[in-house]
Amino acid sequence: MPPEAELEVLACLRAAGELDARSIGTALARTRPLAHSSVVTLLRRLETKGLVTRRAAPVGKAFLYRPAGKAAATFAGVLDRLVARVFGGDRLSVVSTLFRGEGASAREIAALRELVDSLHELPDGTNRR
Repeated sequence: MPPEAELEVLACLRAAGELDARSIGTALARTRPLAHSSVVTLLRRLETKGLVTRRAAPVGKAFLYRPAGKAAATFAGVLDRLVARVFGGDRLSVVSTLFRGEGASAREIAALRELVDSLHELPDGTNRR
């Protein structure tokens, strides 16, 4: 599992889709102020691990970074570890904890219903119920 600073950069890219190093530093400044060189170092490490890809920006010398397909597996691994260590493997406790404080919005409830419905569907399109 990547260190916390690398996970924060990955999370920033996951939310934005594609950013240059300066924009990542700006996005993280409130929670994790980093020098530009530190952001670039983190991005190089993530690229070496196959968690981000880069392409040349349309203007200037900067690169634009985006999460690689392998990043999704990293997020899943982090979540799996959290569920196992904090919630004893009980995934339902995770979901209920997420909504216990403020409760769920109508949009979130609708999305949860869609998720539950999709979990009931079999690969052939029939329903498990």
